[in-house]
Amino acid sequence: MITSVKLSKKIMHDAQIASKIMHCSVDEQIEHWVKIGKIVEENPDLPYEFIKSILIARQEIFADKL
Repeated sequence: MITSVKLSKKIMHDAQIASKIMHCSVDEQIEHWVKIGKIVEENPDLPYEFIKSILIARQEIFADKL
């Protein structure tokens, strides 16, 4: 499902830069940030670096299955 949302020019600019660095689309970068924000809010006791390492490990497992 495609949904349009209004984002500030600053967020869009930051997402464009980050997407180039991370070699993904702007949409994928924003979805990544939303996913991390959701996980952080749901798990306030976990440090960001721990959450990041879990997401990286999950991505590596998924990539190995391809």
